[in-house]
Amino acid sequence: MTWTRLDEQMAAWSARLVSEVKISENDSLKLGTKIATDVRFLPRDAKAEIAAASPISVRERLQELQAFQGWMDTVAKTGNVSPVVVRAQVITQNYICFVYLPESCFRVLAKSLPTGSVTKQCAKFLSNDRIRAFRNAIAHANWAYRSDFSGITYWARKGTDLDVPLSKFEVLQQELAFWQALSRCVAYAAFSNLD
Repeated sequence: MTWTRLDEQMAAWSARLVSEVKISENDSLKLGTKIATDVRFLPRDAKAEIAAASPISVRERLQELQAFQGWMDTVAKTGNVSPVVVRAQVITQNYICFVYLPESCFRVLAKSLPTGSVTKQCAKFLSNDRIRAFRNAIAHANWAYRSDFSGITYWARKGTDLDVPLSKFEVLQQELAFWQALSRCVAYAAFSNLD
């Protein structure tokens, strides 16, 4: 399987991948291929450990991700950009990227991949405090669109102490689009290579 299309899509985010995820420029231009290779060549026992981390099979996870992508593609082909459809896409994409995938993919990849691997760097980035706080806000319905729809305002706790009040954060659309693209790239390339 070739990852050229995914590599091309992610190359648009090369500068952010280098500065924020801390991977090399060369790796940022071949991100899908690099992740697929990292996972494909894991030892059999490491792949088994990743698969065993959830009662849902890797094949079923991949099918769910493909179904989500099919829905996004179908909406894009219809040209339906009504606010109702766009809001449904935002909710669904945020759930898939920041609730469903971290639990089923990123945390176990971050533990299983060798230090210094591109996939481990990406998985750790997608599990960092800021994105984890966004995940918690999505999961607990503590978010709203900015008044101009240029991003999302969300509230989450700093740390795990439940006595700490919620703090207010914002993520602008461009940054959120980067997080979403990276999330889907890592999951698709990893799930496709765990068999």
